Amino acid sequence: MQAEINKVELRNLKIQDYKELKNSMIESYPEMVDDYWREADIKKLLKIFPAGQLVILVDDIVVGSALSLIVPEDLVDQNHDYAKITGNYTFSTHTAKGEILYGIDVFVVPKYRGLRLGRRLYDARKEICEQLNLKAIVFAGRIPNYAKYAQEINPKTYIDKVKRKEIHDPVLSFQLSNDFHVMRVMKNYLEGDRKSKEFAVLLEWNNIYYIESPTIINTEKTVIRLGLIQWQMRTLKNLDALFEQSEFFIDAVSGYGSDFAVFPELFIAPLMADYNHLSEADAIRELAKYAEPIRKRFQELAISYNINIISGSMPNLVDGVLYNSGFLCKRDGTYETYTKIHITPNEVFHWGITGGNTIQTFDTDCGKIGIMICYDVEFPELSRLMADEGMNILFVPFLTDTQNGYTRVKHCAQARAIENECYVAIAGCVGNLPKVNNMDIQYAQTAVFTPADFAFPSNGIKAETTPNTEMTLIVDVDLDLLKELHEHGSVKILKDRRHDLYRIKKLKH
Repeated sequence: MQAEINKVELRNLKIQDYKELKNSMIESYPEMVDDYWREADIKKLLKIFPAGQLVILVDDIVVGSALSLIVPEDLVDQNHDYAKITGNYTFSTHTAKGEILYGIDVFVVPKYRGLRLGRRLYDARKEICEQLNLKAIVFAGRIPNYAKYAQEINPKTYIDKVKRKEIHDPVLSFQLSNDFHVMRVMKNYLEGDRKSKEFAVLLEWNNIYYIESPTIINTEKTVIRLGLIQWQMRTLKNLDALFEQSEFFIDAVSGYGSDFAVFPELFIAPLMADYNHLSEADAIRELAKYAEPIRKRFQELAISYNINIISGSMPNLVDGVLYNSGFLCKRDGTYETYTKIHITPNEVFHWGITGGNTIQTFDTDCGKIGIMICYDVEFPELSRLMADEGMNILFVPFLTDTQNGYTRVKHCAQARAIENECYVAIAGCVGNLPKVNNMDIQYAQTAVFTPADFAFPSNGIKAETTPNTEMTLIVDVDLDLLKELHEHGSVKILKDRRHDLYRIKKLKH
């Protein structure tokens, strides 16, 4: 049982702390006589890198410390020992231009090792790494229990057993539990470390927020605003009427600073009323004539309203083959095409639509996104391949006539958000078109879904509209939360896949 503690403080080291720091070092390393930092060493550390030197105090007494340097990445990549990484104990290897926060010492006196004070020191180091925009934390950890097993197993086997918790190592077990991963084993790292047989394990913690070349303008955004349009099917006289209604919504969501305006699947169907006297297959092909002028107009609107537009979908005739396609019109004036891959039996029977053959992600000024049209979201393989390419947001324009059809889209979209650790935004049509064959009624509730972890809503729903009511949905999504989830989530779905048992790959590129 620990003595009563009234106060715990973590702060930067001061030279006035040296006497207590020395005592705590000696108490922490009883087997390494005289191997403590001298006052001149600490003064130099505080001169060259004061922010990297930490102490933890219990009732105003120093009981632990973490000391660090900033070093070049290529120095870490080289085979090195403790003397080399510290510049033969002169700290000449420190440079503000380096990419790596290198830990040269961390300790807590034995009396206080059951209070997770070491974890506080590690967490503070991670904050320093993030604040200084350094690529990673690296240090060589001792394996003080290895001497007990050295006659039976080599260091690699020892590390594997520690990872599997078959062996407990007071240093390595702790470091692995703090999200550090093993880079390699190092021989003759610290002279005189008999308990580790002079072996050490080079460990690394990656800064997920690291930006290699920070820029003042045109930086990649981390909080993205989505403007989803729940479109009311209504009679439209002509294409200009469609453009007028579309521009109204684009103007509305851009007025709120949205980065994306998202339209539903086949939202241009009202224009098919002029062809209701034709067969359904012929009518949909007449509607396909509007695809190119819509694409051109949406490109103009993307530029003038400074917003990326996902144009829902529309019939698109290419070399005599009818597809269900849409356009990603970017605010830089460029565009890309996406095509529905899985075609419903209704689309095949009534319209003769053919599925596309391309699985892809899209690079935008808001990061990498995926776009799938309605039925495609019910096939998990597609979004998994997109996730492997780095997709953060999946957009799903959809059109469903009944509530059970919508239920399929909704629950599959929620599953895609969880299993791929991404945001999924769905946008649908509402209302009815009594003068258009095979369109009848529509049911929709536009929504944005999230992964299911502590940083996100407990039900996995960021926001959703009122069902069957024309409206917009403006939602902010934070990409940094996804980075945190990938590395430190309660579960790590993408990382924990068993690639030794199964794998998904594209057959066409």
